[in-house]
Amino acid sequence: MRFDPLIQFMKQVQGKVNSSVYASLQGQSSAQQLAFIRQLEKEARSEKALSIPLNELNVVVFDLETTGFFPDQGDEIISIGAVKVKGGKIQHDETFYSLARCKQVLSAEIKELTGIQDEEIAEAPELSKVLVDFYAFVKGDVLVAHHASHEKKFLQHANWKLFRKKFIHRIVDTSFLYKIAEPQIELVRLEDFCDHCDIQVVERHHALGDAKMTAELWSIYIKKIQDQGLKCLHDVYERLAR
Repeated sequence: MRFDPLIQFMKQVQGKVNSSVYASLQGQSSAQQLAFIRQLEKEARSEKALSIPLNELNVVVFDLETTGFFPDQGDEIISIGAVKVKGGKIQHDETFYSLARCKQVLSAEIKELTGIQDEEIAEAPELSKVLVDFYAFVKGDVLVAHHASHEKKFLQHANWKLFRKKFIHRIVDTSFLYKIAEPQIELVRLEDFCDHCDIQVVERHHALGDAKMTAELWSIYIKKIQDQGLKCLHDVYERLAR
């Protein structure tokens, strides 16, 4: 079944946003944060990113750590990590990481998996502030995540709960590239893709560590699809539609 690549793009890719919106946000009140989110929504545009050459496209690759899998059942975001990639080149000095305050006691499994402890969460900034800071870091760049449905549903839930606003940033799923470059592979886990691409697995289940590994995968697969003649995200969606 074919789909309209522009419609799919609008659902998945974040648009361009006027960087002037992202003036100093430190210490702002909840009302100011809400005003920021409203302005972000007003100025979001996605039409330009569709045709930007892949070797010029700026993205923010990100990852969330959460207390579970179901935000509608009370699971919460406990950390966000991100790194910028410009034209396929990872910007190692342009990263974002923050814990987010969580009222519930972390399970033993989550503590072991992430290394995050209750006392760290108790002293962390409120999620509303973390999200505003994260969006300020992202600005108008395209968002990218590894199998992005987990990240998307948590951000959708948090945006509505905290700001009563829909999550307007669009996310490109790394699986789009895998399906084009290597349609025969059936890997799912991030560490398995890293092994497949000879990427060292470091700080797995740390939001920034996972974001950095995903950024390496993005850089590799962007080159692979360019070698197949794809020049922009429009071409990616056209290929997926076949």
